Amino acid sequence: MASTPKNAGKSWTPEDIKRLKQLAKENTPTRVIALKLQRTSEAVQSKASAEGISLKPINQRPYNRRKGK
Repeated sequence: MASTPKNAGKSWTPEDIKRLKQLAKENTPTRVIALKLQRTSEAVQSKASAEGISLKPINQRPYNRRKGK
């Protein structure tokens, strides 16, 4: 069984939200954000949704398509 992250169940601080926004802006994967904030992926997704933060990667081609083929 996986261990519970340190901040699981604790309320989000303004610093946590600021860091979440910055990591999302840098296209950091949700699982990596969760590790850095010591929260679960589900908690990160839920908070991002509540704050209106998009975790969808940008600047990537869909479905690994290559240009010129």
